[in-house]
Amino acid sequence: MSSMSVEDVAHAPRMRSADRRELILTAATAVFGAKTYVGTTTDEIARAAGVSQPYVVRLFGTKEKLFVEVIERAYRRLLAEFRAALPGPVESRAERMGTAYTGLLAERGMLPVIANSTALGGEPVIGQAARTGFSEIWRFVREEAGFSKEEAREFMATGMLINTIVGLRLIGEYGDELSATEMFDACFADGVAKLRALMPTVDAPW
Repeated sequence: MSSMSVEDVAHAPRMRSADRRELILTAATAVFGAKTYVGTTTDEIARAAGVSQPYVVRLFGTKEKLFVEVIERAYRRLLAEFRAALPGPVESRAERMGTAYTGLLAERGMLPVIANSTALGGEPVIGQAARTGFSEIWRFVREEAGFSKEEAREFMATGMLINTIVGLRLIGEYGDELSATEMFDACFADGVAKLRALMPTVDAPW
């Protein structure tokens, strides 16, 4: 499953409103993922999307409402990717789902946004959206994927570790610093090389 990049949509003539909305959500995912909810402004998102700040506000209302839509979109995308990975031998199901999860790196900010949302449980609206999304993932892993509680815990713990090392932009230390190298090797059994270009670096804007 793929999404339009900011660059692709920004240069499309006379975009439909649905495409423009998706453009802003893609840009917001990238900027929120890099700068967190607290550190991001709607003006930064508008500039990343190539639209005006009043247009962002007209479509989404407030930064909070936009962030909630970004969270809900991220969890919908994650569930869709997991479901698509289910068919096949049961013994390799966790591996296929793990590949689907790391595939979300193709959209910049997707995994850090999920991680950031889990740190905002005290926010009434954002926290509820994050709790709903995270709980849906747990139920999916247990009920549809058929993982035991222990398997679900290990699978989701690995996912959160991936979120953390991506959010910390540790890829620049891979191969040079032992702990960073071990964390990446533990999370990416098939190797880091093919995913390296998808991971944000310290000097990347988002």
